[in-house]
Amino acid sequence: MTNARAIVVMGVSGCGKTSVAEGLAAALPAAFIEGDSLHPAANVEKMSKGIALDDADRWPWLDIIGRALSDALAQDESIVISCSALKKIYRDHLRAAAGGNLSFVFLKGSRELLLGRMTARRGHFMPASLLDSQLATLEDPTGEPGVVTVDIDASIQQIVDGAREQLAAGA
Repeated sequence: MTNARAIVVMGVSGCGKTSVAEGLAAALPAAFIEGDSLHPAANVEKMSKGIALDDADRWPWLDIIGRALSDALAQDESIVISCSALKKIYRDHLRAAAGGNLSFVFLKGSRELLLGRMTARRGHFMPASLLDSQLATLEDPTGEPGVVTVDIDASIQQIVDGAREQLAAGA
């Protein structure tokens, strides 16, 4: 029996996916992949211009993330990937790619907190103007199998610790 884990840290832009996923990967330990780094260049260009992605844009990216999850598990390696995974159909696609062996950490916060974080950060391709489209697209994963929800109104370390505790309890 394998001890390898696959975890997707998910939520809308500005919720802290990268920081939390890095902290979680270091604590487990597991490999970390920044999901945004796997976007095709056309997606990054589109978002940089303030244009929201549609499903046709997201599927190739989700396929790449799914392969990374599958490959890590096939090699009996744990992995943590940051990925917005906004819709249930996207999460189900990733679950299938991981052979059902996938947990999600949903980073949840208020629009005001998210907007404040997005406007404060520098050098990121995702403009704050796309926050509302992300929130409109988000299908709350609460109640889905393998999902833990962590409130982001805390320090990164507290969020990581909360995620670890909930994951250890069974997600």
